[in-house]
Amino acid sequence: ANVLLACGASPVMAHADNEVEEMVDHAQALVLNIGTLTDTWVTTMIKAGRRASELGKPIILDPVGAGATQLRTNAVKAILAQTWVSVIRGNASEILSLAGTETSAGGVDATNTVSEAVDAAAVLARELGTTLAITGESDLVTDGRRSLRIDGGHGLMPLVTGTGCSATALIGAFHAVDKDPVIAAATALAFFGIAGETAGNRAAGPGSFMVHLLDALYSLAPEEVESRC
Repeated sequence: ANVLLACGASPVMAHADNEVEEMVDHAQALVLNIGTLTDTWVTTMIKAGRRASELGKPIILDPVGAGATQLRTNAVKAILAQTWVSVIRGNASEILSLAGTETSAGGVDATNTVSEAVDAAAVLARELGTTLAITGESDLVTDGRRSLRIDGGHGLMPLVTGTGCSATALIGAFHAVDKDPVIAAATALAFFGIAGETAGNRAAGPGSFMVHLLDALYSLAPEEVESRC
């Protein structure tokens, strides 16, 4: 939420079953994140996703830890089966697990590289009719026909909890404005990567990096993003 506020978006974090449909009515995009998960929350996410699908609003899914447990893998499959997800943003291991590729994932951290997921991602994107945004040392965005690589970021980013989830949320904000999911996702990741690089150059460690990241997101101008892309 702080990342979205810093870059000018207006987030609402909601998971109550009796309000999510109404909240979706107000929103320009819906981000579904399975980072904290119960069966009830999965049902509520699907309810919100169905409403967003009815209204034609973009849905961005973060399959946190998919492949690590059956609950998480099944939750993602259920969401994809019952809603129309525009963008899935995950690390390489999470994306490979959705493609049915066996990984050694034991938690939310990637054990595979983005390069290992390139071919499977293109096939999976076409099968699901969605755009995949795979983040790592170098990011990949593909819809199975168009593919873009995004370099940037900083080595401190994986040491701060929530940077991946923040990247997903940023894609939601950008996709609310740009209806092309590939361009929206790639632009959001480029924006986030430049901010991360700026923050990393100023930070002494993970703690100060968090503060500098918010400041960098707040002060980063569109012109600088354009000049560096």
